[in-house]
Amino acid sequence: MIKRERYLSQIRAFYDSDLIKVITGIRRCGKSVILDQIKDEISQRSKNVIYLNFEDRTVRRKIHNGDELIDYVDENKDDQLWYVFLDEVQNLSEWNEACKTLRLHGCSLFITGSNSKLLSREFTKELSGRYVSFRVRPFVYTELTEYATQLNKTISITDYLIWGGFPGRLALPSDEAMRSYLLDLDETIVINDIISRYKIRKTDEFQRFVNYVLISNAREFSFNSITKYMASHGSSTSKTTIKKWMEYLEEAYVIQRVRPYSTKAKRELDYSFKLYNEDVAMNSIRVSNNRFDLSHNLENIVLNELIYKGYEVSVFQNNGKEIDFYAQKHSKAYYIQVALSVQEEKAYEREFSAFNKLDQSNRKILITNDELDYSTSTVDHLKLIDFLKADEL
Repeated sequence: MIKRERYLSQIRAFYDSDLIKVITGIRRCGKSVILDQIKDEISQRSKNVIYLNFEDRTVRRKIHNGDELIDYVDENKDDQLWYVFLDEVQNLSEWNEACKTLRLHGCSLFITGSNSKLLSREFTKELSGRYVSFRVRPFVYTELTEYATQLNKTISITDYLIWGGFPGRLALPSDEAMRSYLLDLDETIVINDIISRYKIRKTDEFQRFVNYVLISNAREFSFNSITKYMASHGSSTSKTTIKKWMEYLEEAYVIQRVRPYSTKAKRELDYSFKLYNEDVAMNSIRVSNNRFDLSHNLENIVLNELIYKGYEVSVFQNNGKEIDFYAQKHSKAYYIQVALSVQEEKAYEREFSAFNKLDQSNRKILITNDELDYSTSTVDHLKLIDFLKADEL
């Protein structure tokens, strides 16, 4: 497995800190591997390491709740600084109380989980600045190709646009096995992690909602539009329920909402937003007859890569025309338009006209999968492969 240095470099500064290190992300994105890599680095200079994986039944058999976790750690440590690693800790009842206590018992605590409830208001309010969080995502293209090289495989751009970056898929021997793995992962997230956790009764309606959202990535939504879609298919699901279901998908890191750009800090524009999948495989496994949605998946991929590269991203409205992304990092901002190709005249006019009447204060970028360079005097054209390999815009 590759060393995910971008994440490790962010976490290293906190190895000996009494802040609780919270590592979150969707299932099978590589959190446990990063936790193992942190543990290996620390083990090179200290033997004071305790590791527990709460997806392991043998661990759950001997530790049933937070109090038993505290007792177990205290019985296996002395008064020195100890490094405690708790993998998928949300599977343990009263885990949050235990984490707060262990922090006071001389532990440098690292926890992982697949649910943003790890960062719930109750937990963060009680910790009051005594934690630091790190969001891990599936592989981006450079990570995917590095891992593929280790496995003596090659990954094309098209493969990435269709099947995304879940690391586990690369180790499988066939496309059929890979698809089965992704389908099982999807079912685990939707059925076990969401329907079971939140005790959703309208399971058929919920699954229809999930399928609609995930196969419609990189499109504009509103709660009203989703409610109308459900009604058109015979469901009387209310807008309030749709909002709750949307929150469940976000809490499981399945989707993310990208809102319109606003000059007002942290303004909530819930009436309209674009939805993107955490990984484009969630779209592709829902496609029949191999009619994969490369165009919207490409936009989804660009968003995921921008976030990985450290940009804050929103949607920008330019006099009634939408620019896919307004990306900001430090003091720089970029207008970014994304298309599979602008080789045809209509596509060329559509994508370039989105930048009309914008001043030159921020760089304008068009990203496509074309091989030819379509840059103009005011718009920089980036080939997708060059964007994916670059550290910065």
